[in-house]
Amino acid sequence: MSRPSKNLRRNSRILVRALSGLEQGKRNPTVITLFELAEAIGVSHLDLLAPHD
Repeated sequence: MSRPSKNLRRNSRILVRALSGLEQGKRNPTVITLFELAEAIGVSHLDLLAPHD
């Protein structure tokens, strides 16, 4: 697991297996997980949902 993933997991209280599944597109996050991830990386949850080019 990369250092950013370790920091994200620690900051968001998400299990390694769950975070790995999200990163690989094998799992879909819950709304609560989206809020926790957004808080952990310092962005709005809406930023995680916005389309990116």
